[in-house]
Amino acid sequence: MSASAPMSVIERGTATSRIAAIAVAVIIALLAIAPQVLSAGAVDRMTALFIYVILAAMWNALAGFGGLVSVGQQVFFGLGAYFAIRLADAGLNPFLALFASGIVVGVVSIPLSLFMLRLRNGEFAIGMWVIAALTHLLVNLDRLVQGETGTSLISLNVYDSGTRRATIYWLALASMTALLAILFGLLRGSTGAAIRAIRDNEDAAASVGVRVTGTKRLLFVLAAFGIGIAGALWLATSITFQPKTYFNVQWTAYMIFMVLVGGIGTFEGAILGALVFFLIETWFGGTGVWYLVGLGATAVLFSLFLPRGLWGTIEERFGLRLLPVGYRVRLAADTADGEATPSPQQTTMHQEKA
Repeated sequence: MSASAPMSVIERGTATSRIAAIAVAVIIALLAIAPQVLSAGAVDRMTALFIYVILAAMWNALAGFGGLVSVGQQVFFGLGAYFAIRLADAGLNPFLALFASGIVVGVVSIPLSLFMLRLRNGEFAIGMWVIAALTHLLVNLDRLVQGETGTSLISLNVYDSGTRRATIYWLALASMTALLAILFGLLRGSTGAAIRAIRDNEDAAASVGVRVTGTKRLLFVLAAFGIGIAGALWLATSITFQPKTYFNVQWTAYMIFMVLVGGIGTFEGAILGALVFFLIETWFGGTGVWYLVGLGATAVLFSLFLPRGLWGTIEERFGLRLLPVGYRVRLAADTADGEATPSPQQTTMHQEKA
């Protein structure tokens, strides 16, 4: 009886991932009609969840897939809210202003990227934090904002609370779905391959023809655009704008927490991490300072014992991938009839390759 010979199997889409895609479509459809049956408080909380998913996905795209670790992404969150205030004050419909502000943030991020992307590793991370602090000070000088006193998106008050709440919910759901779809398509294509190559070794990627600067700029601008929209949506839910709240580094800390817990560098991980953070905030957010202590302790424990996060660990141990963006190589047993049969005992999990 001959021993089975190991064979390499390269795969991306699987039966499980196809079922997952159908499940995602069904879930989005159900979420779209949820305001008809949910209470006002539940609609507000679900809107917050959609915003958290956007924040986690954008930071994960930048740092997890692109290797650009930033502790200053709150600059785009704050600018998204600020430009929404400014555009609405100029006479633009407040709901249109939410999306227009994201576009403005994306445009602003282009010249910013010209010098920020010259920095690497820790220099880039701290540089972004400095930019966020400087932007905060500049926004305070705007007379409309009135310094740290802040202002409000008062043009939303012309809508009754029910209509306003449901519209913001649908806008947040649509934004989350569109941004995740854009990111998913980007990561599955040749640009996604270039992004991961730059993350693994920037110099090696350049040596094989990858447009390093252009690819990094695309990712940087996309993350800025998405986080800007998240900031504008958060403003719509709270109405009031105080610079110290929106430019607070805690927003980036939340992004990092969600990605570390969910699984950095995995598409599903950012979504799972946002859900975990949402549940922790819902259950323990009222405990004050102990809530923040708990978040910090949880992040440390995950870094020590589950460095790949929840989804990264699940994927590594069980080979489960619901929304794969790259290929992987598995070892399969060669059966008597010549077909390759994947074996859990002989499966070798590799980091996703393009």
